[in-house]
Amino acid sequence: MADTRREIERKYESKDSGLPDLTGVPGVAAVVDKGVAHLDATYYDTADQRLAAASVTLRRRTGGSDAGWHLKLPVAPGVRDEVHAPLSDRPPRRLVRLVRSRTRGAALEPVARLVTDREVHDLVDDRGGVLAEVAVDAVCAERLGEPGVGHPAQWSEIEVEAADGADPGLLDAIDKRMRKAGVRPSRSSSKLAHALARTAPGKPRETRRRPPVAPAPVTAGDHVLAYARAQRDALVALDPQVRLGLPDSVHRMRVATRRLRGALRSYRAVLDRAVTDPVGGELKWLGAELGVGRDHEVIGERLSLALDDVPRRLIAGPVRTRLRTWSHARGGGSRRRLVAVLDGGRYLALLAALDDLLAEPPTRPRGRTGKPAKVMGKAVRKDFGRMARLIERALALPPGPDRDLALHEARKEAKRTRYSAEAATPPLGDPAAALVRSAKALQNLLGDHQDSVMTREALREVARQAHAAGESGFTYGVLYGREERRAAEIEAALPTLWRATRGGP
Repeated sequence: MADTRREIERKYESKDSGLPDLTGVPGVAAVVDKGVAHLDATYYDTADQRLAAASVTLRRRTGGSDAGWHLKLPVAPGVRDEVHAPLSDRPPRRLVRLVRSRTRGAALEPVARLVTDREVHDLVDDRGGVLAEVAVDAVCAERLGEPGVGHPAQWSEIEVEAADGADPGLLDAIDKRMRKAGVRPSRSSSKLAHALARTAPGKPRETRRRPPVAPAPVTAGDHVLAYARAQRDALVALDPQVRLGLPDSVHRMRVATRRLRGALRSYRAVLDRAVTDPVGGELKWLGAELGVGRDHEVIGERLSLALDDVPRRLIAGPVRTRLRTWSHARGGGSRRRLVAVLDGGRYLALLAALDDLLAEPPTRPRGRTGKPAKVMGKAVRKDFGRMARLIERALALPPGPDRDLALHEARKEAKRTRYSAEAATPPLGDPAAALVRSAKALQNLLGDHQDSVMTREALREVARQAHAAGESGFTYGVLYGREERRAAEIEAALPTLWRATRGGP
């Protein structure tokens, strides 16, 4: 078993004077001493420290109130998702799977041991409710797995962690008080990062490793690869979120695959398609797997919200139960299937192919020597022209299935145009940024239309099931009519939106 919680904290370099008085912080009525805990943590990573490079930590810790295995995944500065699992001798399988997109199957071994004496204090309000926990830590660290090298290190630090549901401004108020008392934020993102820097073989104790700064993009190839790298990084970072079932994670991972695939397709003049097309094919496969159950989930949510707006007098029969049964029957097992895909060799091979493409990019001459604005602008205009033809063809068709299909194809091309314009925004500037906004608006409108088409198909299916069970189909007809009206409103609004967009980049 494992559980997940979001950790929001600030870290500070402790002074000899210890913890400043925090009772004057707005909302804090008292600082309650909770005693001293002795913590002993062993951190695990690959031999080349892939987790540490991504600010991910995996540790086995004894002592304190939460002994066990802790996996910390970065979300934003000062925010991490922490996954707990019970104590065991080796890293739990579930936690190992959560970092698989980082480790790629490499062994996890002990890399550092940190022993901490922790003075714990609770910041409480006037009712005794806990607002935050403040820990003053005396840390002793040693590097493992490299016998005969490195050296131990000692330091003190202060951690301030907000309680669940605390006022988001509390940490800012505490930070202000800390700085006023001369306590400065830590220069390390985590204890492990501090330990690895301080115990590095052959380096002075106070050395701080700075992350390498990527050179600014210069060529068209640089810009496309920077965009592609950002999407690859998003895929890898979203992997554990998808496995944990966090909200919207599947959708965001699917979008990252589409962005990356779209960039590889749009910029074939920049990158050799003999190398990128096979990768694009695998991205299409992954996107399809991520879509299994996702479209069904969207329809289920849409129907549930739509039913909430139907007056009770118009609901005939067990409609909500019928919709819930349909949703569970169609959506069941999709997440298990997706996790199996992420555990499979084909997915790891795709990540490896992306790494290889970015490490040794197949840049074509125009990607190396052509002016970025000219090369990328041409690609964006080509995508825009294709989108324009599809939209105008759809608008010329009468309402019905043929127009529905044509609008769906136009929607897909609007996405591709948006993504190619996103990649081209650095060299093209405002015109590309404006096209991104316009293409997104078209994509959203056409997406709503496609959702309506799919929802009406679902309603026909559910109505047939209800009829076979002897239930009334009246309410499904009401919902169908509303979806039909919504689609007509979208089709009526589309020409105006398109006229505002078709000036092009």
